[in-house]
Amino acid sequence: MFAQILEFLVDSIAGFFIFLLLARFHFQWLRVSFRNQLGHFVIALTNWVVMPARRVIPGVGGLDMATLLAALILQAATLAVIHLLRGADLAAAPGPVTAVLFALACVDLVRFSVYILIFALIVQAVLSWTNPHSPIGATFDAMVRPFLRPIRRFVPPISNIDLSPLVLLVLLQVVLFPLSHLRVLVAGMF
Repeated sequence: MFAQILEFLVDSIAGFFIFLLLARFHFQWLRVSFRNQLGHFVIALTNWVVMPARRVIPGVGGLDMATLLAALILQAATLAVIHLLRGADLAAAPGPVTAVLFALACVDLVRFSVYILIFALIVQAVLSWTNPHSPIGATFDAMVRPFLRPIRRFVPPISNIDLSPLVLLVLLQVVLFPLSHLRVLVAGMF
């Protein structure tokens, strides 16, 4: 019972920071402004790891590789701790185990990125109906706009109702199925 509680706490706390690091990465990748409450929150909680990492890891093509690598390492470490708490022997073959942990972490980061996009899409849709001039609404709109733009070419508004968020939500759910199967496949290598 204690191991389960500890596993839950490790997964929850590390997951919170991993999602924040991924949000920071996506904000920079999608050119979302950090000049809002959410941006300040993300920066305040991730600067402690990102700023030292940037001294060592340069950006590539406008992408903040230090933030992405920090999220990857934190997710791999979280998976290692969870497997240790479950009684796995990770020291038996450290090379292959490390490779599997990082492969699992990569799949997880892609899944988490899809979850972030789904969250942003739902919040943006709700804000567009309830409070379209909300200061935080522009942040979520900037996050989902690049993904909605190609869909809007094929799905025009019907009676002034934009169905493109619904189409994107369905597509993102479809993407999660192969990612879940890939995660199970990679996890089976343990």
